[in-house]
Amino acid sequence: MDRKPDVLVIGGGVMGASIAYWITRMAPGTKVSVVEMDPSYARASTALSVASIRSQFSNPVNVQISRFGLDFIRNFACEVPQGGVADLGLKENGYLFLSGNPDAVALMGELAEMQRGLGASTEVLEPAAIAARFPWLCLDDVVAATFGHEGEGWFDNMGLLGGLKAQARAQGAEFITDRVVGLSREGDAVVSATLAQGGRIEAAAFVNAAGTRASELLRWLGEEYPVEPRKRTVFVIDAPNARHPDAPLMIDHTGYYLRPEHDQWIAATVPEHDGPCDADDFEPDHAQFEDLIWPALYARAPGFDAVKVTRFWVGHYAYNTLDQNAILGRHPAFQNLYLANGFSGHGLQQAPAVGRGIAEVILTGDWQSLDLSDLDMRRVIEGRPFLERAIV
Repeated sequence: MDRKPDVLVIGGGVMGASIAYWITRMAPGTKVSVVEMDPSYARASTALSVASIRSQFSNPVNVQISRFGLDFIRNFACEVPQGGVADLGLKENGYLFLSGNPDAVALMGELAEMQRGLGASTEVLEPAAIAARFPWLCLDDVVAATFGHEGEGWFDNMGLLGGLKAQARAQGAEFITDRVVGLSREGDAVVSATLAQGGRIEAAAFVNAAGTRASELLRWLGEEYPVEPRKRTVFVIDAPNARHPDAPLMIDHTGYYLRPEHDQWIAATVPEHDGPCDADDFEPDHAQFEDLIWPALYARAPGFDAVKVTRFWVGHYAYNTLDQNAILGRHPAFQNLYLANGFSGHGLQQAPAVGRGIAEVILTGDWQSLDLSDLDMRRVIEGRPFLERAIV
């Protein structure tokens, strides 16, 4: 069946659902169709995320994006009254960034001050203060840490997606189970999308919210795009001698992150030779835990002397190779193609604000609530990175 919505969103994960939610909330009656190839989300980045949110970014715009997301998550039942989700279970244990670099302490202070100016709770802690809060840590190589004791933590990722999707549907959005396998253009306009199950969809506006497959869409239009899949193996571990349910999400400068998950822990690392993977490669790297994570973790906290991996999974980052920041807004080469890609691991927490921003640009022609222009496609075309120091 041929359809002609006002807006076609390609990708129905949390970003696509958020965009559909905001368009139909801001402009009731706007016809929005969202194409998602797998409504079970078994391999979606949304479902496989560790579902965290923080304000500790080095760019003010990223802090603002997350502060809006925090308020949205806290007030989810009011923002999404027909979403069927009463609460996203936000657990505000905070983020703890450990540093072993004495030369970085001044910068840590500057960034913490900037973040506090935007509403965050970030403070810089010396080793004695870290030990007083977290006596189970060994801090011999730590010179300082930043800690956000409020407004940082983790939440129900699938609750966020499910609620946004249900509310968008209640507001009139249509979700189509299919896969877009081609885009057609005429000059500077995208005119239609071809579906795997047959048929094509014409629309006034098209949104690329295709996650790790975002570059594929641009290649169909003859354009290059610096977004690629990167694989992350996540481990759930049991450590009977390390029960710290109030622990923060800890980013260790030795190369891994850790957070509690009920009475267990979630841990992951970035492999030394990190690079692109196939979008369908979900084969875990089992050796990462024993070879990389456990030795560093045991050195940090002796209570992790006895551990057992209870389960694991692989998730993908939609990694922006230019600067690990999102690429947002209208593509300059097209009058009706909009981008929401390249989040490099922080897309879930950014979905509420980015969905609102993309909706504003489509409906009004410009950013309204937050100026996200620093994240647009022009910097990619010009080879001008907008770097974010705090990538996990």
